[in-house]
Amino acid sequence: MIDDLDSQLVASPDHPSLAGHFPGQPVVPAVVLLDATLAAIETRGEFALVSIVSAKFLQPVLPDDRIDLKVRFTEMDAARLRASVTGSRSASVVFEGSLILSRPAP
Repeated sequence: MIDDLDSQLVASPDHPSLAGHFPGQPVVPAVVLLDATLAAIETRGEFALVSIVSAKFLQPVLPDDRIDLKVRFTEMDAARLRASVTGSRSASVVFEGSLILSRPAP
């Protein structure tokens, strides 16, 4: 069993993706949010992304926004788990999704 994860994400205003992602009005790209989420998950152990079951981006995330990340893990079988992800800003959900992860054999 793996413990759930509560963390924070912040996209730096000098992140290289922001220059081309709406110049003059930068918005953090979804792929950057997913990458930061996976990095946070990897603090719990070695995991590999198997699939993104769902990913919904409900509100724009701006540079320097502090996003509260909650990841709830559910065991699927000995090798895989589901990560249910919610990112919130000031108690308002900005993205959510479900990921399938694998872990190395013991």
